[in-house]
Amino acid sequence: MEHRIPVAVLAATGSVGQRFVSLLDRHPWFEVVAVTGSDRSVGRPYGEACRWVLTDPMPETVRGLTVQPTTPEAAQFPLVFSALPSATAKEVEPLFARAGSCVCSNASAYRRDSDVPLLLPEVNPDHISLVSAQRRNHGWRGCIVTNPNCTSTGLTVALKALDETFGVQRGFVVSLQALSGAGYPGVASLDIIDNAIPFIGDEEEKVEWEPRKMLGQLDGDAVSLADFTLSAHTNRVAVSDGHLVCLSVELEKKTTPEEAVAALRGYCAPELSARLPSAPDPVIVVRDEPDRPQPRLDRMTGQGMTTVVGRVRPDPLFDLKMVILSHNTIRGAAGGSIYNAELLASLGLI
Repeated sequence: MEHRIPVAVLAATGSVGQRFVSLLDRHPWFEVVAVTGSDRSVGRPYGEACRWVLTDPMPETVRGLTVQPTTPEAAQFPLVFSALPSATAKEVEPLFARAGSCVCSNASAYRRDSDVPLLLPEVNPDHISLVSAQRRNHGWRGCIVTNPNCTSTGLTVALKALDETFGVQRGFVVSLQALSGAGYPGVASLDIIDNAIPFIGDEEEKVEWEPRKMLGQLDGDAVSLADFTLSAHTNRVAVSDGHLVCLSVELEKKTTPEEAVAALRGYCAPELSARLPSAPDPVIVVRDEPDRPQPRLDRMTGQGMTTVVGRVRPDPLFDLKMVILSHNTIRGAAGGSIYNAELLASLGLI
């Protein structure tokens, strides 16, 4: 692009907001020119108001930005990235869309709306056409585009490769989810040390439903859900970053682990999204070692945007089982929203 698009990051002082700020530093298409935060942060320099929790240093380009209130009047830009909690996003994000901003949201508030794209550009970039219906339905110049739950992300990428080649009928999913998925300060140390927590509020419902929308077919101005069923157990474990998903899957066309590995390795993003700056290359890496993928060793594959699969083997109840890893705050959160924004920009929708 000849000129970078000015962007605002909403809720920039939180852990996902910080990941947005970090990933957008020196982005070839986007430039952070505004950050918003809570009342206790408003009016203060970002470098002072933000307790930085990432291992990468805070970019110098944002350190001196004054934290703004989360209102369209204070942060009116063609593109905003939302790290808002879902309850706040429900109220605030339409205000930005109505004011003309394209909102690329990590929140779950609008994922189920029929005219809101739930996007993984390497899976369903054609769903971006819902933006036109959304603008007609609401009469606004902007839009809301969502990325999925961080646990649904890697799972859906792997299911896409399998469904495209063999057809997916049903799946059983168990997640081992990193602490960073709970935000900061997240889970109390006395709750998670020497422990695993077998409950994450609303998570199982998201994992069971969201892949069906992303793998569904466009039907006019809405999406027909994919015709398969998922059952999910979600668990919080003492890992900093990287969500593991153990998947058992039943397929329409019976196959071998070797054929499934070839389909996973051979999966490519559609042409519409394959060459965007954040596109994972390759989309899926399959590890041959018997004890991989592992979060600490594999979460930064493809700069955190690649889905890593391993332990592909026969399943005695279904057909195949495997382990899937994705970086929950990069591919599953901020990086995913940035990838969605790149798709919007490439199609002239911003």
